[in-house]
Amino acid sequence: MVAAMKHRVRIFSFCFFVAAVAVHAETEAESILRAARVNPLGKPLVLDAQLRAGDAKVPFQIAVRDGKISYLFADPPQEILLGFGEDAATLEERKGGRTRTVAPARFDDSVRGGLLTYEDLAMRFLYWKNPRLLGEENVGPRTAYKIEISAPASATEYGAVRVWVDKSQGALMKIEGYDREGRLSKKFTVVTAQQIDGQWMLKQMRVERMDPATRKVALRTYLEILGKAAP
Repeated sequence: MVAAMKHRVRIFSFCFFVAAVAVHAETEAESILRAARVNPLGKPLVLDAQLRAGDAKVPFQIAVRDGKISYLFADPPQEILLGFGEDAATLEERKGGRTRTVAPARFDDSVRGGLLTYEDLAMRFLYWKNPRLLGEENVGPRTAYKIEISAPASATEYGAVRVWVDKSQGALMKIEGYDREGRLSKKFTVVTAQQIDGQWMLKQMRVERMDPATRKVALRTYLEILGKAAP
């Protein structure tokens, strides 16, 4: 493949070579994001978890089953279901025995009053078109692919998202959301990981809301997986 491209450079121009490399990088980026979508959908598993901001804690469970990820809250009961299709993600909410699709108008709403929004849970950026592979970087001790994805014109709080995908495990290690002016607005970083039933997954993820004016952290919360839920 590389030899063929070099041959074409000699015939056409250096500009052609640059374009060919860019196309290859985008194709590889799409493949990496596709693997990242499949990564969480391992064998069925129910986990105890919590959202923590200071001393405030919101307990919930994460269940992987039937090709979907469920976030189950109590008091009041609420289940948020995330599904990864071939072309798009689906986000549904089950309350009072009824299941409804989460409307785009609610994507900016907070989940249980914290920093996570419904759009964050939907992870729609994994399906945005024309991702660009920027190279490789270390996230803690792990080597990750760094990919940038520009947001579509449709409603979203982000103008672009950058993701770091573990090179060997295919897991999302870090996510940065940028506003329409290109300013960093939110960061998600896996702080620690753990192995449960033979599957590697996050143990603690830090979520930070950035102040675009000062570029400093305005709010911080943590998503923590406490372990396997009791039967």
